[in-house]
Amino acid sequence: MSFQDIIFYFFSTVLVLAALGVITARNPVHAALLLVLAFFTSSGLWLLLEAEFLAITLVLVYVGAVMVLFLFVVMMLDINIDRLREGFLKWFPFGALLALVMAAEMAMVLMGKQFGLEEMPAPPSRGADYSNTKELGRLIYTEYVYAFELAAVILLVAIVAAIALTLRQRTGTKSVDASKQVAVKRADRIRMVSMPSEKKE
Repeated sequence: MSFQDIIFYFFSTVLVLAALGVITARNPVHAALLLVLAFFTSSGLWLLLEAEFLAITLVLVYVGAVMVLFLFVVMMLDINIDRLREGFLKWFPFGALLALVMAAEMAMVLMGKQFGLEEMPAPPSRGADYSNTKELGRLIYTEYVYAFELAAVILLVAIVAAIALTLRQRTGTKSVDASKQVAVKRADRIRMVSMPSEKKE
């Protein structure tokens, strides 16, 4: 086993444990922080696959922007955790079945020879002048342009939904009505008073 394989298995173990922590943590903030760890380890796996642009994008976009949005929504919404966990036992058999299917798929990928499957060939080595950013841009804007645009629309809808969920009327808070501010006239706020000047004796 090479050093690269050891790093791969280490990152994969941390990623699986972090993902399990996300779905089992009782505190939503702890779950979000474990998701940050999962994103970081995923970026490490992208680096092993020589996809540096995707790795740094995963850190900058998901950890720097999406996770901040997650924490904002979690802290702004009044989430009843006990109510969310009411159907846990009801859906546990279905979730366990999905977990077994995913475990079987990973076992077939990692131990393909034992299952009589052909081993996947290693990715070809690229030259020093190869740019995965250029190759990714070519694929996104040619072959996968419709999927890319659809993902952009879905993200836009998600942003609007997050704003609509947090924008609600609350008691005991002070807010400013912009339309009333614009409609204010000077005569309504300022009154000029003429006072005679005082003479010193």
